[in-house]
Amino acid sequence: MKHIENVSRRSFLKKFGMSSTALVLGVQLPSMLTIPKALAGVTSSDTFSPSVYVQVSADNIVSIVVHRSEMGQGIRTSIPMIVADEIGADWQKIAVVQGLGDKKYGSQNTDGSRSVRRFYQPLREAGAAARMMLQQAAAEQWQVDVSETLAKNSTIVHTKSDRVLTFGSLVSAASKLTLPKQSDLILKAKKDFNLIGKSDVALVDGKKIATGQTTYGFDVELDNMQYAVIARPPVLGAKVKSFNSDAAKAIAGVIDVVQMPDLEEPALFKPLGGVAVIAKNTWAAIKGREALDIQWHESAHKSYNSAEYKKALAESCDNPAKTLRSKGNVTQALVDAKQVITASYYVPELIHVPMEPPAATAHYHDGIFDIWACTQTPQSAQGTVAQILAVAPENVNINVTLLGGGFGRKSKPDFVVEAAILSKQLNVPVKVMWTREDEVKNGYYHAVSYQKLMAGIDEHNQVTAWQHHVAEPPIGSTFSKGADLIGSEASLGLVDMPYDIANVSCAIGKAPAHTRIGWMRSVTNINHVFAISSFIDELAQAKGVDSKDNLINMLGSDRKIDFAQENADYSNYGETLEKFPVDTARMKAVIEKASKMAKWGRSLPKGHGLGIAMHRSFVSYVACVVEVSENIDGKVKVHDVWMAVDCGLAVNPERIRSQMEGAAIFALSLTFYSELTAKNGVIEQNNFDDYQVARIADAPTTHVEIIASDAPPGGVGEPGVPPIAPAICNAIFNATGKRYRELPLKKYGIV
Repeated sequence: MKHIENVSRRSFLKKFGMSSTALVLGVQLPSMLTIPKALAGVTSSDTFSPSVYVQVSADNIVSIVVHRSEMGQGIRTSIPMIVADEIGADWQKIAVVQGLGDKKYGSQNTDGSRSVRRFYQPLREAGAAARMMLQQAAAEQWQVDVSETLAKNSTIVHTKSDRVLTFGSLVSAASKLTLPKQSDLILKAKKDFNLIGKSDVALVDGKKIATGQTTYGFDVELDNMQYAVIARPPVLGAKVKSFNSDAAKAIAGVIDVVQMPDLEEPALFKPLGGVAVIAKNTWAAIKGREALDIQWHESAHKSYNSAEYKKALAESCDNPAKTLRSKGNVTQALVDAKQVITASYYVPELIHVPMEPPAATAHYHDGIFDIWACTQTPQSAQGTVAQILAVAPENVNINVTLLGGGFGRKSKPDFVVEAAILSKQLNVPVKVMWTREDEVKNGYYHAVSYQKLMAGIDEHNQVTAWQHHVAEPPIGSTFSKGADLIGSEASLGLVDMPYDIANVSCAIGKAPAHTRIGWMRSVTNINHVFAISSFIDELAQAKGVDSKDNLINMLGSDRKIDFAQENADYSNYGETLEKFPVDTARMKAVIEKASKMAKWGRSLPKGHGLGIAMHRSFVSYVACVVEVSENIDGKVKVHDVWMAVDCGLAVNPERIRSQMEGAAIFALSLTFYSELTAKNGVIEQNNFDDYQVARIADAPTTHVEIIASDAPPGGVGEPGVPPIAPAICNAIFNATGKRYRELPLKKYGIV
């Protein structure tokens, strides 16, 4: 691989040139309605914005700009795989270029499991256009029909004479050609893929990551750089009353103390406020912060106490403010039911805790911000810095480093803005570093949730009524002060409950937010699927039927569901139902596959149990079976997890398996250990000692099967998380007869 570096769009064009020595192609994103007509050989870049660029240079290197952020999911490998395969490039002659934050690239927000899903087709079309132009250039040189040419290993081959020309030798001629119309593009047949769908493609950054040669947010070092940590308000919205700057400056190495602008809600992506300590090194900055002795004004959020809030959520479920899905007459169906089953479920507030906390380095000079950050959303970082610091967006350069995990936290650029504020005020490069304690106490939180479910079973042992009430503070509260009803989160496992039930009602209660609420890996699918998939298993027990058979039976006939027909506003992860239908046949297929993998129904050792759950999220389908055991001390261990995933066409199978394995560990942490609590508005946890995650000894053996599909690629990073927790709890019930409806399970003393 060639050296990987950060370049701006302007410097990319300047560096790689728009001359006879390079063929540069742009493709409009995210939806490629038209390909620019006169792209190759021009010197103006405006025509091609927003764009992803493919460059073939005279030295036979194909350079591909990756406009998304790499945080362990392998996107810096998957995107080049798509483009390189369609061009016909030699994988060893690929150079990966990390794009800066720039609206011209289309969406760069690396969350929502959208990177491959949204860009697979446009990137293939960009590759196909490049290939066809190179083939045409070769055909004209040989004076043969273009149908007699083939792109292979960064060469064009004449199939009838075995003559060969390298890509590099053709760029001058190809640059003079007109870009093919989108309607004329010929994409490769699946059978001709050399990279897409293959499991033996090594990670672009794998060796450098393993040998410590890469740059993460914390690794950035600039000449004359100073280091900053910030004492942020212990309660959301609290403002600084007083602090002792002299005591902080008395610490050796401390350079300055700066009061940050106070936060005015809504929080949006703005810094929280507080006091920054700037020093010659990290340790001095941290010790200086400890000496500040800050006194804070009280905030209205001081009323936030987890125990009381939990009770308030339960009461809110009893008095829902809004019905989001309505089918039939649930009230009457419950009256008529032979048996009524009720259950309540609780998921606490959670935090992302990626191994690398947020970090950003800013250098303000000559009216320009040069920024390096482990950000999932460089454009939001660029826009927020521009707005708060009153500069033009084009004067904010966001260099994207590698991310040591993200899970949604690093799509909120408050930490980037902090660095920009300090660099501008101090007129030197400044690196702002969040400690683990900072991240736990002052992050963006996954919403606490209380849910009440009720179902009716008739004399034929069929579920005829389904009532689901939810109360959880909304993500919308971060964007709109006082918002207390969930919005888009309702499409994440609540209104899209897929089971074939004649009478359905889904409703939400009010829940005011007292912390910054943000999206976390799989978002409120975590809460909703824990409740729904646990409750479905409880219904199987009430009906006296096998859990797996019950899932298949309750899905009903093979069909494609339109929730709008049940008065539900369903967003389908921003996709159309025509392209990504809600397909119960695919749900059944992953259930059957996971069951077969786990040998569902086999005889188990005493104290062992299997649990099963299935969910569709981010337009992909995942079912899992979990085996657990309880020892003589009542402790529970997860032994194996079997996961079947249908994510449409699998571009990078090895990364898909890795994402499922990672999802299993992530969800295992949430199931057994992770919980945030608040007292008088202050988050009580600090670090991994009291906000626990799974350790190596907890890790199960995870088996992953990818179902072959020709459907468009779906999401991968998040869909593996939601079914794990309910499958574990269902397995524990089958092993012990004990049903757990609240997370984390450590509160029951079973781990």
